[in-house]
Amino acid sequence: MNAVMNDKNTGAATSAREYLTFRLGQEEYGIDILKVQEIRGYETPTRIAQAPAFIKGVTNLRGTIVPIVDMRLRFACAQADYDAFTVVIILNLRERVVGIVVDSVSDVMELAAENIRPAPDVDSAIDAACIRGLGSVGERMLILLDIERLMSGVDMGLSLATD
Repeated sequence: MNAVMNDKNTGAATSAREYLTFRLGQEEYGIDILKVQEIRGYETPTRIAQAPAFIKGVTNLRGTIVPIVDMRLRFACAQADYDAFTVVIILNLRERVVGIVVDSVSDVMELAAENIRPAPDVDSAIDAACIRGLGSVGERMLILLDIERLMSGVDMGLSLATD
């Protein structure tokens, strides 16, 4: 939800966005809340033969077949155990529904543009074009993902409809 807030001191309008925050290992990520359809507990999906390792399989969500992507495997994180905190975030991306497995969901955080910095140009498992920036609130640092771009990358093996 894009919000316009007035700065108390200047009266100037500033744009803010809400991000759903989640954890993968020690890192905290944020994705645009408008892309999130729902959050569900982890259930073992049906495996698809010859799919990339990070695509855990598919699940039937009220009649819709949803591919499930394990973000820990996608980002080359150490393998974590599936436990009571493991969740699947169901995303609605360009008319396509995709689920992502994460260690846990933290909260929804509103970030103003001035709290977002460009991501440093470093080699990582995440294509730099898929990182919107780094958000900071107090001591917390969030890696803000362009989840739609990340999920539509050629290496994902998922075809999202184009505009």
